[in-house]
Amino acid sequence: MKIAVIVPAYNEEKSIADVVKDVNFIAQENSLHIDVIVINDYSGDTTSEIISRLNCVALNLPINLGIGGAVQTGFKYALENGYDCAIQIDGDGQHPANEIPKLVNACIQNKLDVVIGSRFISNEGFQSSAIRRFGINYFKRLIAFLVGVSINDSTSGYRLINRKAMEIVNEYYPDEYPEPEAIILYSLYKLKIGEVSVTMKERQGGVSSIGKSASVYYMFKVTLAILFTFIRIKFKK
Repeated sequence: MKIAVIVPAYNEEKSIADVVKDVNFIAQENSLHIDVIVINDYSGDTTSEIISRLNCVALNLPINLGIGGAVQTGFKYALENGYDCAIQIDGDGQHPANEIPKLVNACIQNKLDVVIGSRFISNEGFQSSAIRRFGINYFKRLIAFLVGVSINDSTSGYRLINRKAMEIVNEYYPDEYPEPEAIILYSLYKLKIGEVSVTMKERQGGVSSIGKSASVYYMFKVTLAILFTFIRIKFKK
């Protein structure tokens, strides 16, 4: 398989070099055909200069698009350049590269269109804060109610999609907090979604886009986005 590892990066100068190097090491160690695609989302630090020296494809956005726009840029690149699948990982070091083979194997062996790396199957490694776990459980129930798909870690940004899924997100991908909403999108297009257990770390650099005070606002906003996506695609279909 020809695999693109998509790394959205906004002010990740402290961690991005290690993320890219770790992915390239795992690719070589496991004989995987992987290209690392770093999307620099108009960072204000030295992220652009750092990735220009790394073994990766460096895409520098002229404006800040946010996480959804940056990830979609990577997916579009992967689709247009003939990759069989794209794996999204964070640029802050939370997603260990040594878990990549798990996602790839699950895709191949179980014939999945979307593979989500979950913290909450074996409950090992960094488990996030209590308030975030509450929100994750809430989205799990909401998604199951709407589309009948139960995903333990619906906010996980550690995920693989194949070309069938890439063709869908090439046309539309959620913008600000896309992970839960994207599950609705994939489900309504009848894609086969699965989870694998992964061990995550605390972020190695940068600042989370969702602070404690913003968690309630995040849940409200993503709930509306999920409902709008559900209604829009249902009427479209």
